[in-house]
Amino acid sequence: MRIGLYPGTFDPVTHGHVDIIHRACALVDKLVIGVAVNRDKGPMFSLEERVAMIEAQAAPLTKATGTPIVAHPFENLLIDCARQVGASVIVRGLRAVADFEYEYQMVGMNRAMDDSIETVFLMADAQHQAIASKLVKEIARLGGDITPFVAAPVAAAIQTKLA
Repeated sequence: MRIGLYPGTFDPVTHGHVDIIHRACALVDKLVIGVAVNRDKGPMFSLEERVAMIEAQAAPLTKATGTPIVAHPFENLLIDCARQVGASVIVRGLRAVADFEYEYQMVGMNRAMDDSIETVFLMADAQHQAIASKLVKEIARLGGDITPFVAAPVAAAIQTKLA
């Protein structure tokens, strides 16, 4: 069984994330969404809330693709998380060239620690390339409409947090 790991903070999960999850399902037999703790980013949502959002967004994709998708919180090294869940592939989404430079370094470090785990890059669909969780939160804080970027339940959760 080919297991893929798609890691991120997912604070919040956006349409761009969901697009990558959907397309990653075609590449693996099971997809684990690694929800990172990442205290340095100061997330808006708790780990439990982010895991619940991922699970809610993944459920219809599992049904549509037939690929099991599970959320897995982690706070350790990405490569250690990949080993723990039995992943042979790490899936990373790219929006722009700037993303690639950071990801390129990360791949090199991960391969130095375990060269049996491959990294696959999926380009964000053109309609989702500008979406970033950080920008979604900023737009919401300033009273803008975030419904083009996140699912309705996610938008409602953000509005609740900001209230």
